[in-house]
Amino acid sequence: MWPRLFPHPSRFPRLLFADREGRIYDHPYLLAMGLSGFDVVLPEREDFIPLPPGSALYVLPERYPVGYDPEAGKPEILYENPYRPGEPAYALAAYLAPAHTQLYLAPYVEAREGLPPLPLFSYAACGFYRGKFWATAFRSDFDHRQEVRFFDENRIEREAKRFESLYANNRLVRHLIRNCVRRYRCPAARNFVLRRWEAPVPTSPSCNARCLGCLSSQEEGGPHIAQERISFAPEPHEIAEAMVPHLKQAPRAIVSFGQGCEGEPLLQGKLLWEAIKLMRRETSRGTINLNTNASLPEEVERLRTAGLDSIRVSLASARQRYYEAYFRPKGYGLGEVRESIRRMKRRGGFVSLNLFVFPGLTDEEEEFRALCELAALGVDYIQLRNHAIDPLWYLKRINFKPEGNCLGIKSLVKRLAQEIPRLRFGYFNPPLR
Repeated sequence: MWPRLFPHPSRFPRLLFADREGRIYDHPYLLAMGLSGFDVVLPEREDFIPLPPGSALYVLPERYPVGYDPEAGKPEILYENPYRPGEPAYALAAYLAPAHTQLYLAPYVEAREGLPPLPLFSYAACGFYRGKFWATAFRSDFDHRQEVRFFDENRIEREAKRFESLYANNRLVRHLIRNCVRRYRCPAARNFVLRRWEAPVPTSPSCNARCLGCLSSQEEGGPHIAQERISFAPEPHEIAEAMVPHLKQAPRAIVSFGQGCEGEPLLQGKLLWEAIKLMRRETSRGTINLNTNASLPEEVERLRTAGLDSIRVSLASARQRYYEAYFRPKGYGLGEVRESIRRMKRRGGFVSLNLFVFPGLTDEEEEFRALCELAALGVDYIQLRNHAIDPLWYLKRINFKPEGNCLGIKSLVKRLAQEIPRLRFGYFNPPLR
């Protein structure tokens, strides 16, 4: 008989795991658990949603899953596949489709010391219930700009070929099509060739930070990069040639500097200023946005005077020690970030935080207070983005020390909204014009 205090396995998502060949199994009675910081916890039933279309399940090699034994009333590490005795069981995690934010991470125990870090994806807790895969998440934005159902592969390739012909001498367009559209299947780049919504504008081969989770540049021994960094800085006329038609024609048009395939765009301040002036000379329609580490307040202010509408500031933590441990900035710090926000707001611009959501760190009480202080500078919008990084590797690298209570990600958002009522929340850069 199951203890009354603990969920019955027929009424709660069960633990998922995989074998060496990548075959996926659900455990007969162990329940799915979640990771919050270093803590393994049993989520609430309402924390799970059916795995959204466009999501994926990833096997975590040489990492054992952790499930909850409802009869014993405690977690259990699953070392062995119960269906194939003698063979190991490996942990499984969900990579969530865009517009969904994780509530818990997938818990795991490393099979040995010195494992290379996992690739730069997010790793949400997942389970199996009533014939479906489930994940601990919620939909944080109802914009459909990156939903898989709106991408027709044949149409994308036709438009890509048309753009190659139309912009035959444009290096930026060539980079976006050959690398971003075809090689990496970047949703923003694919929307660019479909002339809709948000288009990416990578410009900077260099950076003034050494982020632990940088998608395009890593030190030896770090995670494998997700994509190669752009190797050139496009000319202002190349940017304007490609992006002015997008601003003029695309529904809810946005063009965004600062992409995963580049360094810090503020280091190309003169280029951006000239490109923005060219674009705004042609049209006042659409939103010109800058995704940035906000390290150079003077450049932010100058770009705003040229016609920049919004900035999105990357933030792994609002606490100095964790901010510096993750970004490893060169020549700037949180003081410059705060000043960039102040200057953008003084000039009437729009400011978002690109908040890297990491359960157990992002929702700590001390982090909440630090976030409130930063948002009070005039932040308009918080984008709830899943932190794409190996959880345990990350916590060790930043020397994370748990302090106080965790609010939970949903409660964090609720508390922020109560503390600063004008704040809005989502996942994507919002169109402003």
